Amino acid sequence: MRTTLAIDDDVLLAAKAIAHQQNRTLGEVVSELARKSLRRPASAKSRNGIPLLRADAGKLVTLEMVNALRDEAL
Repeated sequence: MRTTLAIDDDVLLAAKAIAHQQNRTLGEVVSELARKSLRRPASAKSRNGIPLLRADAGKLVTLEMVNALRDEAL
């Protein structure tokens, strides 16, 4: 399928470089990169092997609050 897209110059140059390195067409490379991007989850479930927890709307915990609680326990 043919279409016209407005692509930033740096993105186009990077895609052309990948196409040249892999001996593929520019269209194949751009299609693959678009597919990979569309398959990515909206948010990571872990980062560096550490599970991420969803932050619910709530009160911000400050360093002063943590220090006050620590001092109470002493």
